[in-house]
This record gives sequence, C-alpha cells and structure tokens, in this order.
Amino acid sequence: MEKLITAYAYIGEGKVVVNKRLIFFQEKIVTFAEFIKALYKQEQISYPKFYKMDSLSKLGFMSAELLLRHENTGRFKTGSLAVVLADSSSSLETDLLHQESIRNRSAWFPSPSVFVYTLANIVIGEICIRHNLKGETAFLISEKFNAAQLQALVSELLDNDRAEACICGWVDILGNTFRALTVLVEKAKEEPAGTGFTALPFSEASLNELMNLTETRTWTN
Repeated sequence: MEKLITAYAYIGEGKVVVNKRLIFFQEKIVTFAEFIKALYKQEQISYPKFYKMDSLSKLGFMSAELLLRHENTGRFKTGSLAVVLADSSSSLETDLLHQESIRNRSAWFPSPSVFVYTLANIVIGEICIRHNLKGETAFLISEKFNAAQLQALVSELLDNDRAEACICGWVDILGNTFRALTVLVEKAKEEPAGTGFTALPFSEASLNELMNLTETRTWTN
C-alpha cells in the first residue's frame, strides 16, 4: 500500500520550516539554548516541563510540536501512532554534562536531573507524554542520516498493521550543532484539509530532499 508524508517540520541552519512555510529564522549565530528558547516563546507554547529537558529532548519536542500542531491525532486508534527517530550522537550532549558532574571526586555529586536524560530514547518519551502517544517506538543510531533505514522500518510497521501512522525522522545535537526533521507518515488517503501542503511519497528521495532544505525559494510558499 502506498504511504505518504502528510506533514513535516524541519529545524536547522538557523531556520524552522513547517510544511513548506518558513516560520522562524535566526540570522545571527546564537547558541542552541538561545535559539530553541526564542522559538518556544515565539510559538507561545505552554509546557513548563520544557525548561527541565536536556537539549536533545528540547529539539525533538519542538520538532514534534510543530509537526503535530494542526494534526488531529485523535483520528488514529489508541496505540496506533508510532514514533521512530534516529541520530548520530545518541545522548552524548547530556553524557558529557553528566561526566563533568562526577569528574571532581572531592565535589562528587551527579545530578539526577541530568542523569535521567543519559538515554537517547528519552526524547521519544517526552514526545509521547506530551501528545499521549502509546504506539510502538524505536530510536536508532547511525553515523549520518540514513533515509533507507528509516523508510524500511516505518514501512514494515505500517505494512504489517503494527501502526496506522508514524512520526519519524532525525533529531541530532552536539554542542551548538543541531538539526531535526520529523515527518508524519500515513497510508495513502485524501490529503488533510487546510494544510496547504501537498503530500509526498514516503521514499528515500523525499526524506533526503526534506533534509536538504537549503534554497530560500523552497521555504516561502
């Protein structure tokens, strides 16, 4: 059965693009913390737990938040919306903070608020809690964005009726280098009304195209 990308959200290179619309752009070079805080405030999101998350979770949370903002996830059966994400750094960003907290033996005090995020798949947990998702989940690690791997795993879930739809993509951060792409994949159906976005085939080519949103003319429709 044909599968379609019915929505996407991209964060990278100082810009945020949702369904072909540029919604945020930071021209000046800033830290990730400054960038994600500015985006959070612009979008007027109210979720106090956001400020307690590690950087990977904040990045994934914001990407999923923008992806699902205009989606009615209630149209899917409970437990039928899966989440499959990948990155190249795992939870290294937080692992380094944890290591720093235990480096000094004379002032040894590991922070529980940091330690809890020393697993990469915690970002999926944060997304699932926020959107009340109870479907299958997986977090993959690969040296670089691997569209073929994501396409194969998500297709297997949908083809075998283990999910009706899937949030999948890439959420990667290390220091101030960060990039995220999340897409909503569904079995072929009528396009969602009012999004202004024409669904794309769920393919390696489409995933790679969305991960390379570098030309200004593709942002502003």
